[in-house]
Amino acid sequence: MIVVPSGTLAYMTAESDETDRAVASDSRLGSRAPAFVQRSRPLHAVWRAGIFLVGLAVIGGGVILLPLPGPGWLIIFGGMAIWGTEFVWAQKVLRWTRRKVTEAARAAADPRVRRRNLVIGTLVVAALIGLAVWYVCSFGFTVPWRAG
Repeated sequence: MIVVPSGTLAYMTAESDETDRAVASDSRLGSRAPAFVQRSRPLHAVWRAGIFLVGLAVIGGGVILLPLPGPGWLIIFGGMAIWGTEFVWAQKVLRWTRRKVTEAARAAADPRVRRRNLVIGTLVVAALIGLAVWYVCSFGFTVPWRAG
């Protein structure tokens, strides 16, 4: 939310950094707290602290899940989305991330990139198979260390 010189409230749109008074409620930057919470400064501060702690707990769980099997990155972005309901910087990070993921998906769909990735993947798999065949031919199926 931004207070413009005329004293009225305006919202920044998610598509640009310009203020606009007539935007959809889902594309504005800033707090999405209920109106009664936004009217009271102390209540809004408590609301923001609660959102911060909940988002921090979710992100912490995602960080713990990164080395473990599980959707760690998905949970981290979920925590950022929780923060994005209240904090402009988190909304901007999510917007930037969404833009970069879209660009990467578009680039990966390019036939030349797909062909290059297929060739590189095929060469890597062929090299690994060649190393496995060389090892089996040289040493047999025994492992080079003592088990047990």
